[in-house]
Amino acid sequence: MKPGMNIGRQETIQINVTEDMFASFEGHVVHPVYSTVAMVYHMEWVSRKIILPFLEDHEEGMGAAVQIKHINAAPLHTQVTLTATLTEHHNEQVITTVEARTERGLIGKGEVKQVILPKKIIQSKISSIEST
Repeated sequence: MKPGMNIGRQETIQINVTEDMFASFEGHVVHPVYSTVAMVYHMEWVSRKIILPFLEDHEEGMGAAVQIKHINAAPLHTQVTLTATLTEHHNEQVITTVEARTERGLIGKGEVKQVILPKKIIQSKISSIEST
């Protein structure tokens, strides 16, 4: 990795809740609010933004773990701001804490772990799965 990825580094994204982000199973909306699945996706995305400027051409990040607490609901058209903060970086592991907030306050918090690996190793792992 390139130098400069320091503890405390932050990245932010803002999304507006759309119907495709609703809590649904097998095509049926269970709750017309921002789903936990969508929140996990956005937490991974904002955490990925932490590492992107520091990846070498031969490297890539892979998600390794996500812990999340979905605290409150966000209905259609609500703006959600997700902020990732780098809390740990050792060897190939990068850990961020993430908060999801609306104008009404905290709706989710979590931790995302990414592993930085050479692209060759990632491709090798994918190839070994595909050949089984």
